[in-house]
Amino acid sequence: MKIDNINIDDTLKKVNTLLSEEKEISPAIRSMIELLVLIITLLVNRLKLNSRNSSKPPSRDPNRKKEHKPKGDRKAGGQKGHEGVTLQKIDDPDNIEEIKIDRQTLPRGEKYKGAGYEARQVFDIVISRVVTEYRAQILVDSNENQFVASFPKGVTKAVQYGASLKAHSVYMSQYQLIPYKRIEDYFCEQLQIPVSAGSVYNFNKEAYDLAEPFEVKVKVNLAESALLNVDETGININGDGYWLHSTSNGLWTYFFPHKKRGTDAMNAIDILPQFEGTLCHDHWKPYYKYDCIHALCNAHHLRELTKVWEDEKHQWAKDMRELLEEICHAVNNAGGLLTIDESEEYQQKYILILQNADSECPPPDATNRKGKRGPVKKTKARNLLERLLKYKDDVLRFMDDIIVPFTNNLGERDIRMTKVQQKISGCFRSMQGAKIFCRVRSYLSTCRKQGVKSSEALELLFRGELPEFFF
Repeated sequence: MKIDNINIDDTLKKVNTLLSEEKEISPAIRSMIELLVLIITLLVNRLKLNSRNSSKPPSRDPNRKKEHKPKGDRKAGGQKGHEGVTLQKIDDPDNIEEIKIDRQTLPRGEKYKGAGYEARQVFDIVISRVVTEYRAQILVDSNENQFVASFPKGVTKAVQYGASLKAHSVYMSQYQLIPYKRIEDYFCEQLQIPVSAGSVYNFNKEAYDLAEPFEVKVKVNLAESALLNVDETGININGDGYWLHSTSNGLWTYFFPHKKRGTDAMNAIDILPQFEGTLCHDHWKPYYKYDCIHALCNAHHLRELTKVWEDEKHQWAKDMRELLEEICHAVNNAGGLLTIDESEEYQQKYILILQNADSECPPPDATNRKGKRGPVKKTKARNLLERLLKYKDDVLRFMDDIIVPFTNNLGERDIRMTKVQQKISGCFRSMQGAKIFCRVRSYLSTCRKQGVKSSEALELLFRGELPEFFF
């Protein structure tokens, strides 16, 4: 790595060499220099991290440049068969305005007759409130007994908010992640409806309560599924660090907040203890405590291999990255599954690369260890090498099982909006607020996967109903 044309890595190596050769430096000064070298090394390693060799998002890359994809055979733009979203005329417009020709602008001395019309449509919106007053008829008999007509279900107060308004509020708050105060301003200024921030919270809480049957159903369906994608991310609840756990597949999503990251949280969620399918994850060790088939995320492996190649110039890391990418393309071209012969050939290449890596990345020398207890510390490159060798079947499972993906991207995509929420709000004010967010987002994410729009799903919820797929 270079800063102002100074090669930091070479300079650090030179300092370490001179320090080992210099015998007259006092122990105090030597310790201080070694400490400074260590701090500089740690800082340089952090500066080297980017989205290609670590879990940092692309938005945090310094001087980020857009990477252009290699030119392919397809032309730019929508492909054949792609369903476009171009604005099209409709047959039943809401309003029709006829435009008459000003005959004074026409040449005189001619006779004109109608020949149809030329139509142009303008799509627009009208933001307005709708207040419905229900007037229940009252009848009185000869004995002055009153009989009042029944109000529709849910109409229980003299003045109240409707299901569509509540659904709209929850959609903006929990799906679009708009802060409470801005939602309050929107209702007051655009719709002339007095909705306070407290009311917005109450709508969210009501949606949370109404979605309780969904939570029971989603946990059962996930526990019985063939494949699960799991992930977890840090969240802030009123200044304290917590974890948001995600368990999902192509049709169902479940989020849950917990103080812990490991098995205490996973057991509390109570999905993985019942699960017997294939679990796709990023090698967080507590996942291996569950008795199921495991598949590892190769996007993480590619980033780690990139870092080893860039930092230490280990050829095996470059070769392994290229092999994994080659296998991924081969699996995609084969429709998601390789033949037995192809799979065995790639496994042999995989093992050969790791066996040859021993010369470049040998295990640590135990003769020069400091202290007598505990294992000898290994480099990150050596740990990665041993992990790839030990968990070979889990790394390459995507070759032989058509339902196993190359990466855990589905789980990471499901959990990504949590980070957006934290950037906007900074934190959850309470555990209750985090639980509301998790359950409502689980419901909306599942509905979208099942083809139900978020606004429609919320309106059904506030009417005491659930989408058809639920049954």
